[in-house]
Amino acid sequence: MATVEANESNFESIVTSDIAIVDAWASWCGPCRAFAPTFEAESEKHDDIVFAKLDTEANQGLAAALEIQAIPTLLAFREGILLYRESGALPPTAFADLVQQLKDIDMEQVRKEVAAQNAAADAEAADTQSPTQD
Repeated sequence: MATVEANESNFESIVTSDIAIVDAWASWCGPCRAFAPTFEAESEKHDDIVFAKLDTEANQGLAAALEIQAIPTLLAFREGILLYRESGALPPTAFADLVQQLKDIDMEQVRKEVAAQNAAADAEAADTQSPTQD
């Protein structure tokens, strides 16, 4: 599958795919341009993954919302859950390994961990909001 362009109107539908990898980049960025062929080549090998390019210059609001501070930045999602986020271009073998790890991850375990984290955060929020007695 060739890469798709990510933007503010389609970003949510992209990242809620089974597996999606987003390359946040800009045309003036040398490392971004150097990584582009690696990203494109890997996208051709995996019809079951959405490979999306997010132009941070054309989508500054989305880049800010994602807190992209350095480019290139790779974001990898499974079922809408962010599993990987790292700035810097990966060599082809490392990128291929990342893609395989995303395919192999146990999403049932990930969902359990996310639920536990959310429950802990909810409990902490409830504790900070309850009045204390002196």
